[in-house]
Amino acid sequence: MDFASVNWIAIIVCVVLNFAVGFVYYSPKVFFTVWWRALGKGDTEMGNAGAMVWGLTALAAVIEAVAVSFMLTAMGSSTIGSGLLAGFMIWFGFVATTNLVNNLFAGRPLKVWAIESGNHLIYLLICGAVLSVWR
Repeated sequence: MDFASVNWIAIIVCVVLNFAVGFVYYSPKVFFTVWWRALGKGDTEMGNAGAMVWGLTALAAVIEAVAVSFMLTAMGSSTIGSGLLAGFMIWFGFVATTNLVNNLFAGRPLKVWAIESGNHLIYLLICGAVLSVWR
């Protein structure tokens, strides 16, 4: 793991894209309302994320993008197609599966898992594509 090989500008772009994808994906006109209700929350319980939530979300996005960058470097990935495939396999092998188990044991409906993991799938595809070609 050579941190000097990481394109930090591309990492920042990926973090911004992470927030942009989440902003659109979890907007009330897309999936927020369905997701919120599937969690058993009512309209009067609208979420109010504080600074710690946003800060840890940004930190998680940085760590995730750096990890994707390391994976792509280890794979020798330098095309959009290989970046998309890597993003998909990271999602399928790690994110979707662990989120599925967590949601099953938490007793949440599969709809919650599908919505939450779908957001990660879109982001990891984008992140894989960006980081594979922007070295």
